[in-house]
Amino acid sequence: MQAVQSRATPLLHQSISAFRSMRRQLQPSTKIGFVPTMGALHDGHLSLVREARKHNDIVVASIFVNPTQFGANEDFDKYPRQLEKDSELLGEFGVDHLFAPSIDDMYGKNHVTKVDPLGFDDISEGLSRPGHFSGVATIVTKLFNIVQPTNAYFGQKDAAQCVLIKRVVEDLDMDLNVVVMDTVREDDGLAMSSRNAYLKPDERAAAPVIYRSLSAAKALYEEKKSIESSELINVVRKALDSEPLVSEIQYISVDSRETMQPLEKVDEGGAIISIACKVGFVRLMDNIVL
Repeated sequence: MQAVQSRATPLLHQSISAFRSMRRQLQPSTKIGFVPTMGALHDGHLSLVREARKHNDIVVASIFVNPTQFGANEDFDKYPRQLEKDSELLGEFGVDHLFAPSIDDMYGKNHVTKVDPLGFDDISEGLSRPGHFSGVATIVTKLFNIVQPTNAYFGQKDAAQCVLIKRVVEDLDMDLNVVVMDTVREDDGLAMSSRNAYLKPDERAAAPVIYRSLSAAKALYEEKKSIESSELINVVRKALDSEPLVSEIQYISVDSRETMQPLEKVDEGGAIISIACKVGFVRLMDNIVL
């Protein structure tokens, strides 16, 4: 993705107090666009930055690998961390300020409060990753309180997360807009993700089967317009099963676009079909909106 403009690297704030000191100097009318990330940036993240740059006076990005949204056996310790490289990229795309706090700053030794979104542990991704959505809701709430953005930008690839964040903002009366952008894909359809870097060459070649399976289900829905969810799931599963390097299918779900609750049938109201599976040992997620 081409940079919007070349500029110096963004001003780096590595503590809450440092960021707030800058934030207090801004005029109340300043429109702030915010792109929260965990780093290891790719074109999907940069598309969010580009959109934020178009519509705001100031663009803030954050890089924070949030421990509370990782499970005990997940990849928190090996999640890619490349602050210097990411900072340079963000500068090329017009980010003004980068907030990159430490874990100790975000979660002090006496930290006990969390945001617990009821029902999200019962959806497919929540059942697969217990406690994940509470971790996401808590860190997003904290970041929104610190940054106080006008607009916050997220990618559709994490569909349940987007639904959750909209719910948190509405339920807690936060004064900001949540902007959800389309998933950015490689030329072969694979959704861009920081975890794609873990794939071996043969696994990378096999991974586009995920999007092909979703596209097959969408084509069937568009043909019928009213269809049982089980039919859509069977189409997706058949395509995934055809690829030997798909080592595990954790879930295939057909859910409401508004609540992520499961649907038995899809009609003109549409749905989101979501997948979590492993290609080799790498857990990948994707979804498609009907």
